[in-house]
Amino acid sequence: MGALLALTSAVLYGLVDFAGGILSRRTHFATVTVLGQIGGLLLAAAAALLVPAEAVHRTDLLWGALSGVGSGAAMHFLNRGLSRGAMSVVVPVSAVTSVALSVLCGVLLLGDRPGALAWAGIAVTVPALWLVAGGGADGAAGGGVRDGLLASAGVAVQYLALGQAGTVSGLWPLAAGRVAAVAAVAVLLPGAVRRTRWPAPRLGVAALAVGAGAALGLALFQLAAQRELLAVAVVIASLYPALPVVLGLALLHERVTAGQAVGLVGAAAATVLLAVG
Repeated sequence: MGALLALTSAVLYGLVDFAGGILSRRTHFATVTVLGQIGGLLLAAAAALLVPAEAVHRTDLLWGALSGVGSGAAMHFLNRGLSRGAMSVVVPVSAVTSVALSVLCGVLLLGDRPGALAWAGIAVTVPALWLVAGGGADGAAGGGVRDGLLASAGVAVQYLALGQAGTVSGLWPLAAGRVAAVAAVAVLLPGAVRRTRWPAPRLGVAALAVGAGAALGLALFQLAAQRELLAVAVVIASLYPALPVVLGLALLHERVTAGQAVGLVGAAAATVLLAVG
C-alpha cells in the first residue's frame, strides 16, 4: 500500500511539474509559485480536517514547517528553471540530485547505511548531471540546470523533514508546512511579486490548482512514508520526472543533444541504483 501511495504521489507531481512549467512560461514564475503555495495551503487545511489525528504534537508541526520551507524554495527555483529551460532537462536534474542528497543526509544525519549500489548511484549522478547540463554550457539552458540543482536541495528537505513527522498528528504537519511555504515564498519573492502583473483569472485559477495538486501529492507521500521505509518512499516518489520528460518531448517537441540523452539515461540509472541499494 505504501509503494502504491508513493507511486500515485509521483504521478501527481509529474503532472504538477508539467503544468507549472507551462504556466511559468505564460506568466511570471513568481506568481505561479505564490498562488501555488496558497492553493496548496487550502487543500492541506481541508485534508488535515478530514483525516483524523490521535494528537497533534508540536514537534511534528515543526518538522512539517521545515518541510514547507523546503517546498517553497524548491518551487521557487523549479518554476524559475522551467520558465527558461527544457522540462526534459530541468526536472530530472532536480529529481535525481534530491534523491542523492536524501541518501547522503540519511547517512550523515540519520545513521542510514546504504549499500554499494546506492553509492554507485551517487557516483553516476555527477557525470550524468554534467552531461544533462550540456557539458557545463552557459546561457538559458545552463541557468535552468542551476535552478534545477538549487530546487533539488529544497525537495530533499521537503521529503526528509516530512518523513520525520509522527503518524499520530495526521496531516497537520502537512498543513503546517503549507503555512511555512507561503511564508517562505513571501520572503523570497517580494520584489518579483511587486513587479508582476496579476495574471488572467484562468491562469490564476490554474496556478492555485497546480499548488493544490502538489499538496495532494505531498499528502500521499506522507501517508506512504508512514507505511513504507522512508528511503523507499522517497525514491519511488522521485520517479515523477518520467512524466514531464515524456510530455515535454511529445507535446512541446523539446530537443535534447546526444550527450544530454546519455546523461538522462545515466540519471535514470542512478535513481534505480539508489532505489535498490
